[in-house]
Amino acid sequence: MATRLTAAVIGAGYWGPNLARNFRASAEWDLAGICDLDVARARRVSDSIGGVAVTADLGDILADPTIDAVAIATPAHTHHRVALAALDAGKHVIVEKPVADTRERGIEMVDRARQNALVLMADHTYCYTPAVLKIRELIDEETLGQILFVDSVRINLGLIQPDVDVFWDLAPHDLSIMDFVLPGGLDVTSVAAHGSDPLDTGKACIGYLAMPLDRGGIAHVHVNWLSPTKIRQMVIGGTKRTLVWDDLNPQQRVSVYDRGVDLALQSKETADSRAANISYRLGDTWAPALPEREALAAVVAEFAAAIREGRPARTSGDAGLRVLSVLEAASASVRAFGAPRPVETLVPEVQGA
Repeated sequence: MATRLTAAVIGAGYWGPNLARNFRASAEWDLAGICDLDVARARRVSDSIGGVAVTADLGDILADPTIDAVAIATPAHTHHRVALAALDAGKHVIVEKPVADTRERGIEMVDRARQNALVLMADHTYCYTPAVLKIRELIDEETLGQILFVDSVRINLGLIQPDVDVFWDLAPHDLSIMDFVLPGGLDVTSVAAHGSDPLDTGKACIGYLAMPLDRGGIAHVHVNWLSPTKIRQMVIGGTKRTLVWDDLNPQQRVSVYDRGVDLALQSKETADSRAANISYRLGDTWAPALPEREALAAVVAEFAAAIREGRPARTSGDAGLRVLSVLEAASASVRAFGAPRPVETLVPEVQGA
């Protein structure tokens, strides 16, 4: 494919305008149109980026043979229906988080994309930020050593969503980042979660989620719609160093601390760390220089590259499924008053898609 690809954006609400703006600005894409049931809203988005066609009929988009791909930015419960219709119409699909409202529907979407030899990409935007790309690089280089823990906080005084609880609204960001940066991805076997609804909204507004990691490590996610302060922070601790990502600190988003606990075994014959001498390491702190660029521009560029190269995107449908699997286990755990619940693995026919 030497020519530019053509896309349409489905949904002109919160995220659709950002997608439309980035597709319009990309050297890889032509933006053919914006589809929304509220035509006036779609027209406002169109006018803000210089003008493209608008429609309230999804069929207009899917029937257009010049459109190569669609970006879905509609409520989560509609993702499955819209994505399947687009895939059946021969369109590549990128869909905002969460990929679907249930794991079963997500599996069907991934399977359909594979059957039709089309790209299904999860819009895990944070994974394309310079900060998260640097975190992945540092972990791949074993700068942190073996990962011992991940502690993530995503809280703010935010909008209570009509169709999802706080876990499904906020935690996909943190889970997708863990899936992107951790060795082996989000490979967890069980989840324990507690949710609270102090405002009696009918859904959890505050949530805590914990997952065991490989080799005895643990990951913890705290999400909250009711906090008067906004925090976007992740701490990743390793055997060599600890990394802190503070997304709200543009001057120093990533800090690496050469501080931690050292276990000096008493003898070569003693493999039990409980018999070890514990010492504390207090070394330097440094912050890697990071470029400032909009992550969504990298998302649409990766979408084009995956289509042109006939490969899965870096945040593929499978990545979206891994996040969905954890979210469903978390919901089951909340219903069981915090008892751990197993994380379902991908079905064999989807693996390797």
